[in-house]
Amino acid sequence: MNFRTMTAAGLAIALAGCTTIPSAGNPIEARWVGKSAGIFFAAYGPPISDREEGSSTIYTWRGGYKTVRIPAKYAEGADGKRGKQIASARTAYLRCQAEITTSSDYTIRDIRTVADIPGVNGPSYCAEFLAPEQK
Repeated sequence: MNFRTMTAAGLAIALAGCTTIPSAGNPIEARWVGKSAGIFFAAYGPPISDREEGSSTIYTWRGGYKTVRIPAKYAEGADGKRGKQIASARTAYLRCQAEITTSSDYTIRDIRTVADIPGVNGPSYCAEFLAPEQK
């Protein structure tokens, strides 16, 4: 019985040291998990609030405010000419809100978008703003 208890305790300690590897499908996590929250807040502005949960702190951040004019879209017409209009021109008010979980040493352990809208070039403005494609 003592051996089983010691083995279970050792396994629990080993698993407690593991960190989550960000999925390739989430570019925001891939870019920021494991980095200092200070770098994030220096680049994008301070959080609007924070709360303690055990040894972690969860920060609520809001930013990336931008107004853009999205041009009308047209179908492909005959001989390469512009065809019928399929989407009107519009003004979009872009913004992002995220919850950032940090460990006791201020390292980002999780970043989750709370409010996101379609971006100019894709389905997520937060991904465009917080994890731009490297050129």
